[in-house]
Amino acid sequence: MKHLFLFLFSLVALVTSAQQVEPQKLWPDDPNAAEAEIFVYHPARKASPAPAILICPGGGYAGLAIHHEGHDMARWYASNGFVAVVLKYRMPKGVHTIPLSDAEQAMSVIRSNASQWNVDPNRVGVVGSSAGGHLAASLSTLAADVNRPNFAILYYPVISFDNMVTHGGSKQNLLGKDIGNQELIDRYSLQKQVDDKTPKTLLLLSDDDQSVPPANSILYYTALNEHHIPASLYMFPNGGHGWGFKYDFTYYQEVKDLITKWLQHIGITQ
Repeated sequence: MKHLFLFLFSLVALVTSAQQVEPQKLWPDDPNAAEAEIFVYHPARKASPAPAILICPGGGYAGLAIHHEGHDMARWYASNGFVAVVLKYRMPKGVHTIPLSDAEQAMSVIRSNASQWNVDPNRVGVVGSSAGGHLAASLSTLAADVNRPNFAILYYPVISFDNMVTHGGSKQNLLGKDIGNQELIDRYSLQKQVDDKTPKTLLLLSDDDQSVPPANSILYYTALNEHHIPASLYMFPNGGHGWGFKYDFTYYQEVKDLITKWLQHIGITQ
């Protein structure tokens, strides 16, 4: 057992050390946005060119679960040949435009650095969990065309701002004093914003999620399907909310396998 532990520890250390992590400010010329950062994980092996993925952690637009919904994911993607970028976006505090502006800037940075980072600008995706899933879906539906991702993977996302199905904290933190503004409620009910330019999407969630009702993912999947956008939805029988890349999630390996096969199916990887 001791030898097995040492072997596994050495293997993890080898994989981690092989990955180059590059932190940088998202808005280097704006002192008011100094907290916004990205962390770029470069793959150990040099595919030419590599796909890239922007990772948006959750946290109810009040904080960031940046480890199991951010850095842990990034390490796995980088070990599979991706340039993986963790987004530390600013909390909106009622200014609803802030998170999406950070996400759009991050996508712009990735594609503008495509040559330097050895990235294929036509294979840049987004991953988002919970409120980060809402941000990833916002990027998929509301962003300028040049900043939209080529594919999206959403973990138990907040999608609708309808009070019957939404996550109240995410809605309150994003909209603030405008929480009753029906125009903004509709804008950020992202199943209503799906169009023909929305990217192919994979949705992953649990049936027993008590924080963000599964109806959110179902609404988004239905809208994608109605627009003939390739989409897949996998609902695990248990697991609750917020499992991200936690090793003790019952379906941890299945999640990785599903993502790997789906990325191959849509032509992002081979």
